[in-house]
Amino acid sequence: MTSKIFIFGFGYVADALAKVLQAQSFAIAGTSRNPEKRSYYHDKGYEIVDFAPEAVEKALIGTTHLLISTSQRLQEKDPVLSQFIPLLNTITTLQWIGYFSTTGVYGDYQGEWVTEASDAKGDGERAKNRITAEQDWLEWGKARTIPTHIFRLAGIYGKGRSVIEQLRAGKNQAIYKQDQVFSRIHVKDIVHIVENSIKTPEAGIYNVCDDEPSAAYEVMQYAATLMQLPPPALVPYETANLSDMAQEFYRSNRRVSNAKMKKQWGINLLYPTYREGLKNILAES
Repeated sequence: MTSKIFIFGFGYVADALAKVLQAQSFAIAGTSRNPEKRSYYHDKGYEIVDFAPEAVEKALIGTTHLLISTSQRLQEKDPVLSQFIPLLNTITTLQWIGYFSTTGVYGDYQGEWVTEASDAKGDGERAKNRITAEQDWLEWGKARTIPTHIFRLAGIYGKGRSVIEQLRAGKNQAIYKQDQVFSRIHVKDIVHIVENSIKTPEAGIYNVCDDEPSAAYEVMQYAATLMQLPPPALVPYETANLSDMAQEFYRSNRRVSNAKMKKQWGINLLYPTYREGLKNILAES
């Protein structure tokens, strides 16, 4: 049987994954609400349809691998679970399920390390909705006896979406909050991890992040050095004009362990820290 992946929410990571899987003879399908993007991906040979039952029903035919990569609005439950479970129950060819969650579900650990065994105590509405969706997908997959993987993604960066592009656009400030660190992951490593899980499925929850949680301003300073630019000015968190989402982001402080996913699939990260990742982005720019 021909392998086919259907990706709800065909965006930045999905595009990178599709390129790799298409080269392995996977058929690529999914959803996008943006008609221009649907046209663009059609030219790549992907079957990307609107987020609507009639279009999705047709495009789902023959799906062997299902990835949920949808964004989640503040007051919204998982949109795929809400609208498409009756339809997905009719798909008999499924072999693998993946769900892109976020390390934000852990909430604030005051800089301590967290693992998949740590309590998911995120107190924002987005985090609570994600936690609920994780459990719902795990239960649905278990009921269908399909290995279901919850990928808790750290901050995603890569070509076209990094501090290098920000610096080129003229950004010259970085937020400083004492002892604050974040975990991150290069898009190519996300693809590498998902690809390994497809080859060797093992249901469960996995943190997807690199080896070195670091302060956001340190990452920008390093990028400026690589680009031979002046270091960005540091703006204290307490006086920074941040959006509600950014404030929520900075309220949580944790170090996320990736030991489980590395052990499970014997993975060596392509970009174990932001240094290797930024060097790669600069080299490809």
